[in-house]
Amino acid sequence: MNKKVALITGAYKGLGLEIARQLGQQGNIVLLGARSIAKAEEAAAELRKEQMEARGVELDVTDSDQIRSVADLIKQDYGRLDILVNNAGVYLDHLGNTLEVMRDSFEVNVFGPQALSEELLPLLKASPAGRIVNQSSILGSLGTLLSNDMFGSRSAPAYTTSKAAMNAWTAQLSIRLRDTNVKVNACHPGWVKTDMGGEGAPMEVSEGAETAVWLATLPADGPTGGFYHKQETLPW
Repeated sequence: MNKKVALITGAYKGLGLEIARQLGQQGNIVLLGARSIAKAEEAAAELRKEQMEARGVELDVTDSDQIRSVADLIKQDYGRLDILVNNAGVYLDHLGNTLEVMRDSFEVNVFGPQALSEELLPLLKASPAGRIVNQSSILGSLGTLLSNDMFGSRSAPAYTTSKAAMNAWTAQLSIRLRDTNVKVNACHPGWVKTDMGGEGAPMEVSEGAETAVWLATLPADGPTGGFYHKQETLPW
């Protein structure tokens, strides 16, 4: 099989769908993960109409059974995974500064991507050029958050700490995989016109997807263990 296989989580709309679209436009097979199989298949059908090889898969990153099922499907039908984009995420701070909000944020933004990546590592190592991209946020950059009036203007403890944890996990995983063919990086998409970013955001979804797509298709001499936006390194 000459085509690369990419799995994108949270891919039925917004950034996830656009990342899948841009990877599909490059000739990759794209698997679109979503908690609702109906929404995943609807999104995949949209890409197939655009002449891409796309497939919807049911995937709630907090559900261990669904994670195993997706891994089994990829192993059986493709034999390897070339690209994993951990895009699914939540912003729950509007629900209040509670322990439940903190736990739910970590379940989706940290523990889910970690569990999925661990399950898929054998398939990523089977690729000649495995790539893991973790969709983070500049709000997870502690130095930026504390020094920038815009980003530090409001409190969002659950979201910011979960993204900071994702960044730390990205760095640690890259150390562990340093001697393998798998590269691991985190990215900040920018302030994008999505449900989370709002209509007032300055960036279109197509532009917001570009950093993740770049990291998903890095050449052999590309970076690993970094945090990027628009191919520029960001501070942890």
